[in-house]
Amino acid sequence: MARSQETETHTPAPPPRQAPGTLGVGMVGYAFMGAAHSQGWRTAGHVFDLPLRPALAAICGRDRAAVDAAAARHGWAAAETDWRALIARDDVQLIDICTPGDSHAEIAIAALEAGKHVLCEKPLANNVAEAEAMVRAAEAAAARGQVAMVGFNYRKVPAISYARQLIAEGRLGPLRHVRATYLQDWLVDPASPLTWRLKREHAGSGALGDLGAHIVDLAQYLAGELLTGVSAVSETFVRERPLLAGASAGLSGSADTVERGEVTVDDAAIFTGRLASGALASFEATRMAAGRKNALRLEINGELGSLAFDLERLNELSFHDHTEPAATAGFRRILVTEPEHPYLEAWWPPGHGLGYEHTFVHQARDVVRTIAEGAPPVPSFADGLQVQRVLAAVEESAAKNSVHTPVPSSS
Repeated sequence: MARSQETETHTPAPPPRQAPGTLGVGMVGYAFMGAAHSQGWRTAGHVFDLPLRPALAAICGRDRAAVDAAAARHGWAAAETDWRALIARDDVQLIDICTPGDSHAEIAIAALEAGKHVLCEKPLANNVAEAEAMVRAAEAAAARGQVAMVGFNYRKVPAISYARQLIAEGRLGPLRHVRATYLQDWLVDPASPLTWRLKREHAGSGALGDLGAHIVDLAQYLAGELLTGVSAVSETFVRERPLLAGASAGLSGSADTVERGEVTVDDAAIFTGRLASGALASFEATRMAAGRKNALRLEINGELGSLAFDLERLNELSFHDHTEPAATAGFRRILVTEPEHPYLEAWWPPGHGLGYEHTFVHQARDVVRTIAEGAPPVPSFADGLQVQRVLAAVEESAAKNSVHTPVPSSS
């Protein structure tokens, strides 16, 4: 990263200016995550009774024609081709960062120093040093009334939030095991092109950062405690791929028929870990599991019961109460669609399920309420840094023949 956080000094900016009753959002990036975040901002104020109404002020991308088309498609009032100009706009109070990881730190720090609130996609950065710099900027901004949040959107699945509630209430008792897998198959074909997600300089890591960041965050969020150490293996199964021909679309794109390039990230990572309480955890992240499209699965076992979740059935939670008589005990299906469940008071009648896109609506709701109420941000940049430290420990362990590697504490 070209920016030096150590040598530059900055005059603190004033708190964000807001038009009465609105929160002006400026978003950097317009591809897969940009579309998902746009859906969230566009919808949240129509579903929830919010203290501030999100206003889609401007979207930013380097390609003028593409960003103009994205603005028209997703309902943004204006378009910019320079993120610095986006930050400078008076009608923007929050910067939403949906770019590859190599630009997260520079954009987020500049936005915070300019007095803006920030929402940044996960993983927070490409390495621990960048994430630490972002946390320092967020802490300084918090003293000025600004909010900095990281986009772990799967926390916003109602069933996940409800699982956290049950665990916090002690329904599982002391935890014993956490199992987390996130399996996709969009890179099984060796002819799939070399997109930015396969280049370390842009993505930081491969399946580990892309998918592993989510399940590490969810494991720690659900357990209510942090990983203290890991032991890992990783592999890159396809080490060269065709270069990308033109722009990528979603997760992939068209491949060049001649030119090839080196894949510099992992295709898969498997690791075990230990939580602060002594509970054991296991993780698997891969984009090479044929037939698995977006298979994020979690199971938490405790002394008094167990919970299980499958993203491909995201309106359901499986719960086993081990205190019940053995003759009738077993896993039961909880349909998480009741108005008493998290986020669901504003949606449809019971039994009418939600989907992937609703996690971004819930995320937008939480960001707006956090800003309006002056509450601590959750998940915060500090949460993102903790996940980054786990990912770094996984990479270190895998490079050292799976040696157990401590995860540094935040102290």
